[in-house]
Amino acid sequence: MVNRTAPEPRTLAPGAVFDWLDETAEQRAAAGLTRTLRSRPADDPVLDLAGNDYLGLTRHPAVTGAAAEAALRWGAGATGSRLVTGTTALHTELEQELADFCGAEAALVFSSGYTANLAALTALTDPDTLIVSDAYNHASLIDGCRLARADVHRAPHSDPEAVAGILGGRERPRALVVTDSVFSVDGNAAPLAELASAARRFGAALLVDDAHGLGVLGPGGSGAPAAAGLAGSPDLVTTVTLSKSLGSQGGAVLGPRRVIRHLTETARTFIFDTGLAPAAAGAALGALRLLRAEPHRAERAREVARTLAARLTAAGLHASTPDAAVVSVRAPGPEAALGWAADCRRAGLAVGCFRPPSVPDGVSRLRLTARGDLTDAQIAQAVRTIAATAPEGSRATG
Repeated sequence: MVNRTAPEPRTLAPGAVFDWLDETAEQRAAAGLTRTLRSRPADDPVLDLAGNDYLGLTRHPAVTGAAAEAALRWGAGATGSRLVTGTTALHTELEQELADFCGAEAALVFSSGYTANLAALTALTDPDTLIVSDAYNHASLIDGCRLARADVHRAPHSDPEAVAGILGGRERPRALVVTDSVFSVDGNAAPLAELASAARRFGAALLVDDAHGLGVLGPGGSGAPAAAGLAGSPDLVTTVTLSKSLGSQGGAVLGPRRVIRHLTETARTFIFDTGLAPAAAGAALGALRLLRAEPHRAERAREVARTLAARLTAAGLHASTPDAAVVSVRAPGPEAALGWAADCRRAGLAVGCFRPPSVPDGVSRLRLTARGDLTDAQIAQAVRTIAATAPEGSRATG
């Protein structure tokens, strides 16, 4: 018989159990990675190039009016999960119109784009699946891969041949290629047609997170898969957010009907999560209808992005070449990026600040949203402010 001696108890003051958090906070501060919340007023006068309101629809009367009407008709909340009481006629209407707009057979709405990605990755894979994930994919895709219980391989960024090489050596019977359509840091687009070709060559499905493509790319803003000629493909699953171009909140998965049926019956972030609030569903539907009626909004967002990038480059800054509506400007380091963003705000301009670990290549940046509703005067103001506040070491040399 083994004689097991109980371990000696560790006596700590109740508050001491979280002392380690102070140490890690000090380490983040020393690395220039402190993050803080900033409340903004409803009438904030600052020009906003930091959010993801690509088409400028968040405050559009057609969108806010649809949200208010939905709340008055259906109530403030969905009251339960989608499979219990959380599916209203409004949710069904949104799913049908979203699928039709993007050229998919069916759609399923979630409470966020994050939960939509987790659902797609965990419900469509298992230990018999190989996942090939782009190295620069969004955190929600990375987390989905971690939860999937599949064999995950990280592929070099936007490299279809590397993806093909990984697929060609697989031993598992099923495979899924996973990529963002537009990468949120620099705004560059994935080579979707080439990735689809590589996937099909080896019998793999393709999952595309079109969070930053919907409303900006494709005919009338119908998305990156449509722009690549892949809309409605039987081996394609697309995830989108309703919180960017559509100016609302929530997410959705689009694809073949049998995929959507499978997610409805098995995806944990769908089954056990409260349904999207009716106001958010109504706002997204209002924005979608507005975009269909005014398809020029998508091209305007791309035009603003190109103009911002060209003028910032002409000012001597390291601006990315945008494929959609995201423009980034490289900073010398995380502290310089943080200070640059703060100086811009003090001058009346809100810009995003991306630092490690949010950037996969470790390079800190300012991130600009090229909103389609920006005027030429506002574009000029943004460029002047960014250039005037640029820290030492941020300009191109030679």
